[in-house]
Amino acid sequence: MVNGPKGLLEIMAKLKILEFPDPRLRKKAAPVEVVDDALRVLIGDMFETMYDAPGIGLAATQVDVHKRLLVADVSSDKSEPFALINPQIIEKDGVTVTDEGCLSVPGYYESVERAEHIRVRFLDRKGEAVEMDAAGLLAVCIQHEIDHLDGRLFVDYLSEAKRQRIRKKLEKERRNAAVAL
Repeated sequence: MVNGPKGLLEIMAKLKILEFPDPRLRKKAAPVEVVDDALRVLIGDMFETMYDAPGIGLAATQVDVHKRLLVADVSSDKSEPFALINPQIIEKDGVTVTDEGCLSVPGYYESVERAEHIRVRFLDRKGEAVEMDAAGLLAVCIQHEIDHLDGRLFVDYLSEAKRQRIRKKLEKERRNAAVAL
């Protein structure tokens, strides 16, 4: 429970994370038109879902909400949460290769090349325009989540053979889990 925007108690909800190869993960997110209390509740739900998973970033697309919204917190103690509404990368430079994982591709990590530094423009939870520089893990995380908003997954950076192998393993794991129930 948390205090809501009007001081009332709200119950945050853990959301279901879509998993690859679910076709809804390929849907391009639409811009957020209004930053209101309903969106702030969704942001809270996304943070709860991300922290519970556990993860460091989550795009609205991953919870079947096709709006340009992402949350991220790369701190070790969950003390630096960022909510980015309608994020746009306006500058990038440098190159880094990191092992990325994804809450929508559970259990798999692969090396992906990304920009090392980015400048991103977005709206904050109040609906105010912000520009922020990010480097290192935060820059990688934001790029990864913006990819989700554009219908891309980190497995798209891999070879077709590797992507199909991951897809088949995940589908087999889901079938086995369903049979076990």
